[in-house]
Amino acid sequence: MRRKSRRPASPLPQRRGVDPVHLRLPLEGPWPTVREHLVDRLPAVAAARIDAALGDGEIVGEHGPIAPDEPFRPGAHLWFYRDLPDEVPVPFELVVLHRDEHLVVVDKPHFLATTPRGRHVTETALSRLRHVLDLPALSPAHRLDRLTAGLAMFVVRPEDRGAYQGLFHDRLVRKEYQAVARYDPGLSLPRTVRSHIVKERGVIAAQEIEAPPNSESRIDLLEHRDGLGRYRLRPLTGRTHQLRLHMSGLGLPILGDPVYPVVLPEPAPDDFRGPLQLLASVVEFTDPLTGRERRFETRRTLTAWTDPQAWAAGPDGGPGTGPGTESARVGPAV
Repeated sequence: MRRKSRRPASPLPQRRGVDPVHLRLPLEGPWPTVREHLVDRLPAVAAARIDAALGDGEIVGEHGPIAPDEPFRPGAHLWFYRDLPDEVPVPFELVVLHRDEHLVVVDKPHFLATTPRGRHVTETALSRLRHVLDLPALSPAHRLDRLTAGLAMFVVRPEDRGAYQGLFHDRLVRKEYQAVARYDPGLSLPRTVRSHIVKERGVIAAQEIEAPPNSESRIDLLEHRDGLGRYRLRPLTGRTHQLRLHMSGLGLPILGDPVYPVVLPEPAPDDFRGPLQLLASVVEFTDPLTGRERRFETRRTLTAWTDPQAWAAGPDGGPGTGPGTESARVGPAV
């Protein structure tokens, strides 16, 4: 069996916390030049843009910029910066709660994606942290939806990534969330919800089907007033949209949920009103490197509970300036 060769280090630094694109040329092919291969390989990029990048020395190999007439070299490595999409800045702070040689733990705001994906590239927690903290090798330890606020963990060193990601994979992290939804006096709580969840690629909403359960959530009512309840949610598994789907299945869709029970039209990119009232509030685990017990708690609150009018008003009077954001300013903001 042929051993996979190790990728050489990139000669280009990150740009705004985003890695350059890496390509390896095929081991054989009909292209006389690198340029002709790139035109074939990158059909979404105009040939004129590739020509301009080559002419400006923006596409580099292991030994420097690739010339416009560079001969095709089987197996050669190339790097270049992607053209970043125009992104609406997420006008809320990302607060660092903890930082050491192994971990960075942050209090993420609503609307900020955790990692680059789709149209969200630089306006993500990972890109902000890599750039501002000067930690280019930083990587996520787990997923946290863009619409969900609260605790997110990142691993500082690549050699530690497997240990911390393994905690989540093996369900060794004890997680708590808070949510705001309508109050139903006829619903008996606490209760454990189990179901089989499936999520198809390219389909926004997950579904529950008749099959042996693959998801489990513990749901408690903490308090209620004025027809609303504040709930504590403890997922024992980690399926996509699990808590949102389980709450909706109980007839308690989380306030601000644009997917459950009904998929709503996507709002404008600069519409930050009515954020999903779901907050990752606690994570606890035994550190796999030090053996220490770790517990982190959010400093954020859910604005629909503390200030319902501000929750619906948007960044001029809601999530950008209301209690849900102000209460999180306890550490360095990114």
